[in-house]
Amino acid sequence: MKVLLYFEGENVISKSGIGRAFKHQQRALQSAGIAYTTDPWDNDYDILHINTYYMNSDAIVRHARENGKKVIYHAHSTEEDFRNSFTFSNVLAPGVKVWLMHLYNQADALITPTPYARNILQSYGIQLPIFPVSNGIDLKRYEHNVDKIVAYRRYFGIRPEDKVVLGVGLYFHRKGIVDFVETAKKLPQYKFIWFGDTNRLVIPKEITELIENHPSNVYFPGYVKGPIIEGAYSDADCFFFPSYEETEGIVVLEALASKCQVVVRDIGVFDPWLQDGINCYKGHNNEEFASIIEGCLEKTKPSTTEAGYLTAQQRSIEAVGQQLKQVYESVMQK
Repeated sequence: MKVLLYFEGENVISKSGIGRAFKHQQRALQSAGIAYTTDPWDNDYDILHINTYYMNSDAIVRHARENGKKVIYHAHSTEEDFRNSFTFSNVLAPGVKVWLMHLYNQADALITPTPYARNILQSYGIQLPIFPVSNGIDLKRYEHNVDKIVAYRRYFGIRPEDKVVLGVGLYFHRKGIVDFVETAKKLPQYKFIWFGDTNRLVIPKEITELIENHPSNVYFPGYVKGPIIEGAYSDADCFFFPSYEETEGIVVLEALASKCQVVVRDIGVFDPWLQDGINCYKGHNNEEFASIIEGCLEKTKPSTTEAGYLTAQQRSIEAVGQQLKQVYESVMQK
């Protein structure tokens, strides 16, 4: 059995969660001993495992079908998580849903990161087999590393007495970036750092103004990778992710794997694998977020980091590799 892992426009969206998921798939297949290629011109494969949604993606699905290959679409996206992102995204969202259904319905089966995302796709009327498989996390990459922490603290000039709240995501309203800043205003005694970037030409004006005119305790360093952000995950006092909609949230897995205290919005995608007060804390609005974060940083709330790490372990690259193997075998036998 050989798999073609296909990802279109990698230079454009490699910094996104989908881009990281694609890298995780390669690692997962290696760990499970599954032969694969990423070369779309290599016709010696049995299953097309496709991750993207552009015109070439549609063409390669049709080509696979014409050549008798099995097709698995990795359904990273829904209409719901397209909304409240780019300029005009809400206007385009219904058309995006039609396009996604056109693509997804050409497959033999779908993979999606969570049961929540599967339920959304089923609500569209899709009747294909849908397998929930986490995007996974590289546990070794996020192990405690003193050198990475020192690099991060030097990069931002973090003092021993500073307490830091970390956020990671694109500059989308959906990601909760406005709530991140509004919560920071309520807690001026702490530093809030948001890692991530998006081309200013495609984000709404109010988000651009927010980034350019933010409180003095909020920092927008842009897209940072490697030791700096990995050190930040390990050293930050709290990871705060007030997103309104996700299909999983790889950045949450990264924080859990780093044993960073996680605070998220109480939304459907995090049920039941994230439990309030067990492996994270959940809030509903900025007042609750501010109270929870202050409790975490001042140690009046119990840490949930050890239970959070166990959750990350269940979604390791190796575990995902075995789950993908089972999905592939199921589709091949069908």
